[in-house]
Amino acid sequence: MAMSAVARDTVFALRRQIAKIEGTLPERLQAPAPGVPADAGKSDMTLVRRGLAVAAADAFLRTGIERLDTALGGGLPKAALSEIHGLETRDAGAVAGFALSLVSLILKERQGLPILWVGTAEIFHEAGLPYAKGLHALFGIEPEQLLFSEAPKLLDALWIAEEAARMTAFAAVILEIRGSPQRLDLTATRRLHARAQSANRSVLLLRQAGEADPTAAPVRLIVSAAAAANRETVAGPLAGSIGRPAFKVDIGKSRTALPGQFTLEWNPNEHAFAERTENSVAVVPASQRGADPAPASGAVLAFPPLAAPAPGDQPSRQQHPAHCSPRRAG
Repeated sequence: MAMSAVARDTVFALRRQIAKIEGTLPERLQAPAPGVPADAGKSDMTLVRRGLAVAAADAFLRTGIERLDTALGGGLPKAALSEIHGLETRDAGAVAGFALSLVSLILKERQGLPILWVGTAEIFHEAGLPYAKGLHALFGIEPEQLLFSEAPKLLDALWIAEEAARMTAFAAVILEIRGSPQRLDLTATRRLHARAQSANRSVLLLRQAGEADPTAAPVRLIVSAAAAANRETVAGPLAGSIGRPAFKVDIGKSRTALPGQFTLEWNPNEHAFAERTENSVAVVPASQRGADPAPASGAVLAFPPLAAPAPGDQPSRQQHPAHCSPRRAG
């Protein structure tokens, strides 16, 4: 007996709800059964990717780098928790700069809304605060748009981030954590991820010198500083100068599970990323005359062979240097 259209819609809705709860298959949900109009439920179509259920249309923040966006399955999810990881303390500046670059892209769509940056006193004392004048010059962010919340303890920082993530008054929320604290577990990150989904806002988790512990973030990007290229001028690259900020980005985890490494430059004038190949910056300048010739060999001198010492010239056992004697055990 053929299933009625109402029954098909009910089964399809139940399957969609189950997929949202499980969130294990990186695939588009099943289309309506034959006989149902193709546009039925199209506005409510969702994608389920490893626990991330988001609207199919305009669901990702595109970086503008086609290779990176494709490897990430469309870009960074807008309504989700995304992890920006620095493996060492010295990478904190690169991680913060990359996060501000993403914030600059977010503010193009959510103009006028502020950004909340949450961290503990240890974080801000160790890595410092962003330079206010540089925010506008490099990222187009007005200083009054970036708000900071310094919490005395990690538990307080997590609570502030959770409450801020549910608010639509912020364009995005940044939570910066140092090390691998036990409180930053799957339960805590699941709450942040759920709040970001419900409010349709981005939450960026910045990690300083921590291990790649399991989190609920669908995407983890490992960021470090890359060598800056020479500054471009009308006459060509200016030797010995420092060009645009550059980041080395590795995909540690993504919805598509596709690994990749990218070197990105941030254009402060256009507020956009540009990709470059790793070998575009010459470490040693090439010779102007082509290959360097091998140096000419000098005069060859022949030394007479050493005569073997006479048996009587050998030093006695007592006369051997102390460093030649066997090392005492213990």
